[in-house]
Amino acid sequence: HTRSFHVTGVQTCALPIFRPCVCEAELERCDATCNARMLEKTFYMACLDLTDRPCLVVGAGPIGLEKIEGLLAANAQVHCVAKRACDEVRALAAEGAITLDERPYGPVDLTGRLLVVAATEDTELNVAIYRAAEERAMLVNVVDVPPLCNFILPAIVRSGPIAIAISTSGASPALAKRLKREILETYGEPHAELAVMLNGIRGWAKDLFPTYDDRKVFFEGIVNGDPDPIEMLRGGDVEGVRALIRERQDAAEALFAAS
Repeated sequence: HTRSFHVTGVQTCALPIFRPCVCEAELERCDATCNARMLEKTFYMACLDLTDRPCLVVGAGPIGLEKIEGLLAANAQVHCVAKRACDEVRALAAEGAITLDERPYGPVDLTGRLLVVAATEDTELNVAIYRAAEERAMLVNVVDVPPLCNFILPAIVRSGPIAIAISTSGASPALAKRLKREILETYGEPHAELAVMLNGIRGWAKDLFPTYDDRKVFFEGIVNGDPDPIEMLRGGDVEGVRALIRERQDAAEALFAAS
């Protein structure tokens, strides 16, 4: 980041604006070494069920809107606090999709929330939110400031019941977005269709196969077998895939009946 200034008769110059250090190193100015340390972390990847769970977003500009929409897509109960909200966030509040307070944030706003996302450009406020959330053992994410996160938000590819998360451990959101585009070109509706079909026989498989390993062999035999069900679905042969699954079920039942 730079700040430009101009003096009459003198060429315009640009001075660097140094970011304050917000990590535990407490440096005079940020040298980004904490970002490098993020690459050494092994994150525990999990999918959260946020249905009807209270979540807080601090900040209601374009970035705050993006985070709100992501939480709403997961059916979370979203409350937003911001000194000023953009029109889109106000519209969500007006239709009852979220609750909104246009006022300064206070630590009391964290009470009863499962997680908080800070989407502000105020460094002191972001640090305060992070520390208060950590004291409460809450999940907290300060947008684009990895050292002030105890969870990170990966780029997500969704197709039906399939969700693929892409993370660069905070190193490059731009690269994560490129990976998302490339994955979308490879995986999509056929995979989602197959997932729905296979989910429909999970109960049958649990009744028939005595162990997890037996069920694993059966399902992997379909997914990785010949003919390839994904290629069949890409070709529009939905009934062919259903027949293939039924054929494998019949064979498994016959095997167990014989034993």
